[in-house]
Amino acid sequence: MKKLLTCLLATLGLTTACGQQNYENMDVQGFAALIADSSVVVLDVRTAAEYAEGHIQGAILIDQGQRDFMEKAQAALPADKTIAVYCRSGRRSANAAGRLADGGYKCVNLKGGIIAWRGAGMPVVKE
Repeated sequence: MKKLLTCLLATLGLTTACGQQNYENMDVQGFAALIADSSVVVLDVRTAAEYAEGHIQGAILIDQGQRDFMEKAQAALPADKTIAVYCRSGRRSANAAGRLADGGYKCVNLKGGIIAWRGAGMPVVKE
């Protein structure tokens, strides 16, 4: 019984450790305050077509769905800056934030993505 309990607790501990995030999730208000700092890099990880429909002012576009996402990110993003990442709903940007954080970047993900941003009445631009 002791062995079973020990094994179960060890398994739960490993599962919990594997589920931890290496980036921060932030709501719209927190994200807006964060990106007001000019030293923070805003990264849009949607497709070019989505970006053209409207994006956060000053955002850099690197589609996280492309095979060379990390190579493009490493070439374009400074490693010593906080990267504020967003997508449409927050799923792709969470994936991208995790990948970037694994690569040594400090990342913050916008919870709810641009949908939440627009829903809160925050501005977007089209270029």
